[in-house]
Amino acid sequence: MSSGPIIETRDLRKTYRVGKVDVPALRGVDLTVKPGEFVAIVGPSGSGKSTLFHIIGGLTPPTSGEVRVAGQDLAAMTEAGRTRLRKCSVAFVFQKFNLLPNLTARDNIAIARHIGGFPSKPEASFEEVLRLLGIANRLDHKPSELSGGEQQRVAIARAIVNHPAILLADEPTGNLDSESSKAVLEVLRDLNERLGQTILMITHNPEAAGYGHYIVQMRDGKII
Repeated sequence: MSSGPIIETRDLRKTYRVGKVDVPALRGVDLTVKPGEFVAIVGPSGSGKSTLFHIIGGLTPPTSGEVRVAGQDLAAMTEAGRTRLRKCSVAFVFQKFNLLPNLTARDNIAIARHIGGFPSKPEASFEEVLRLLGIANRLDHKPSELSGGEQQRVAIARAIVNHPAILLADEPTGNLDSESSKAVLEVLRDLNERLGQTILMITHNPEAAGYGHYIVQMRDGKII
């Protein structure tokens, strides 16, 4: 692992305006994640973990403070710059699988290649990833023909097909039963251990958090 951070925030703050009231969501967050780490962020609703996730992913700008992702200063970026970051360096997996229902698993993955500006057909090395995910023989099935766990693994494949530096996962097992949850978490751990994929995962589940190298606990907009 490189010694330099791939994600770094310093005194990161975010305040939302609700009517005439300022509502602080982040109150000075300092976080460092090194390449190849698997970090779980936990905390109650309203703790700021989703806001932190959205800022690191370039989905929303901070109010103040520093945030560097994959060597780039997000706080100084334009919206176009943050869009490029999401295309090239950061990928997302959400609680909802967000697969296109009329397309096969293969085509759902191919669309991510197209949006990222890559050739439609992934590199031969991606076959190893498909085997790791356990979906190599399910690529010609549509989402309705897949289990919840299989759909989430297709979503993970779609997220990493363009080799992003960082995978951000927001409650990736939130819609799954315990058996499927375990399978998806083991997939994430394998991607981290075998391929060195950097993963930042938000979860409310202590058991899921245990799959990370370490756990970051948040409360009231701060890391505690």
